[in-house]
Amino acid sequence: MNRKYLICFFALLLSAAAAYSQTPGTTSNPTDNPTGPTSNVDPPIPPAIQAELEAMKARIAELEREREKRSDELGGDAAQVPPQGAPSIPQALEEPAAGPVPDTFTPFAYGDFTWLNGYPRNKKPVFDTKFFTPEVRFDTHFMNSFNHPKDHSLGGSTESFRSGEVQLEQVSVGGDFHWQNVRGRLLSMFGLFAFTTPRNDASTNVGQWSVDTAYRYFSEAWGGYHFDVNHGLNVDAGIFVSYIGLFSYYNFDNWTYQPSFVSSNTPWFFNGLRIQWFPTNKLKIEPWIINGWQSYGMFNSVPGWGAQILWRPTANLSLLSNDYYGHDLLNTPSRARFHTDNSIEYKYYDRPNRMFDKGAFSITADLGCESGGGVSCISSSAASPAQNFKGYMIYNRAWFDHDLYGVTIGGGAMSNPGRYLVLLPPINGATAFSGTPYFTENPGNQFSAWDASVTFDYMPDQFATFRGELDYRHSSVPYFSGPGGVTPLGGNTGAPQSLVPGFSPDLRTSETRLNFALLVKF
Repeated sequence: MNRKYLICFFALLLSAAAAYSQTPGTTSNPTDNPTGPTSNVDPPIPPAIQAELEAMKARIAELEREREKRSDELGGDAAQVPPQGAPSIPQALEEPAAGPVPDTFTPFAYGDFTWLNGYPRNKKPVFDTKFFTPEVRFDTHFMNSFNHPKDHSLGGSTESFRSGEVQLEQVSVGGDFHWQNVRGRLLSMFGLFAFTTPRNDASTNVGQWSVDTAYRYFSEAWGGYHFDVNHGLNVDAGIFVSYIGLFSYYNFDNWTYQPSFVSSNTPWFFNGLRIQWFPTNKLKIEPWIINGWQSYGMFNSVPGWGAQILWRPTANLSLLSNDYYGHDLLNTPSRARFHTDNSIEYKYYDRPNRMFDKGAFSITADLGCESGGGVSCISSSAASPAQNFKGYMIYNRAWFDHDLYGVTIGGGAMSNPGRYLVLLPPINGATAFSGTPYFTENPGNQFSAWDASVTFDYMPDQFATFRGELDYRHSSVPYFSGPGGVTPLGGNTGAPQSLVPGFSPDLRTSETRLNFALLVKF
């Protein structure tokens, strides 16, 4: 409260007390007093009230001295002039200060969604301007496979590549540009991701120009325009992150370091055009026109099509559906791919002042298939074997001690006959384009797998996470790097798709891995 008003308030109280002590005593009705007319002698003031009055006088004198001192500092009577629009004393006493007005227009701004899996937990940026909001990310880890491959090479994942070493998985620098209705985002990509992500894209070998080299150092790079339609309409073109598989491209945003197969075998990025329409502040409808399934180029002669529908009816619930259609087998335009990815995330517990302060879970289910070009979605025959994808993953996350600690338990499973989404092990330098005779991906080849993990996070603030994680993965066929490794003696030999005399990769059906990571985002 303003000191001047406080002085006036105490002065009014003192005046009322003085008036009370000087007013003749009366009764409401003289006849009610059997002793006759009331005496005009002032009643004595109780000692307790007298002490309070003396304390109030001393406090008023102290406030008056402070007021005079502040007046001298501000120059003369400047401090005595009430500010323009200052409330009256009754208003200052009776009306509470207005709090922040909730944002009911900006999409999803009505709630705090930093608890979501696949969503950064930063409450606000470290630095922001009207033109640019910077972003910096570091992801450094130490992984140790209990199989102890002698060449330190891991496979079957888009997050784990080397065993027994400290490795820099990701370094990204960039941010968001925004000026009036023009918008854009640029985030660089250095570290292991800059090599391993393009390695899984076979489209870059169509024709001339090395587009994987041109794009490998960008995780996101797009420009767009915002239209004031409903709660917003954005049109963006370039490279943007994919939402299929729930988990974020960036490990800092996720509840675990190693996601289950549903996420690890689905796209991390798209290259093309997206349109984001927000008919309400709780709903997003986002169509895509893109080159293909995590591809810098186009596999055949037609683009891929897709869309996301995201609905967050409350701050505790997020419902997501992603759907895709494309022709993504190189030089086989008659084969079509369908895929649907659906997730539910629910925060079922939120008690900020308790030791166990928050709890949430996520459930993701994916279905897909390929049809044409010698395969079919469901019905199987020798001439046209079934080629489809079925997978799910479930995770539960708990936060403790004001979000200082986090524990995640979960896992999932997948089945993918034909192996068209199975990540190729890096045997003798194999890539998605080269393939390898040591792990074929032909129609009719069977593959199924499951995994489980437990993750512990220490989060001293909103910008850093210390993460420890134990993973177990199992496959129906030999798939994970064993003690003998996946590299020929003396290094990669000949073309990746060729047989190397005297060499056979050591592949196992299971892998147990311990991960430690330091993740930073600001």
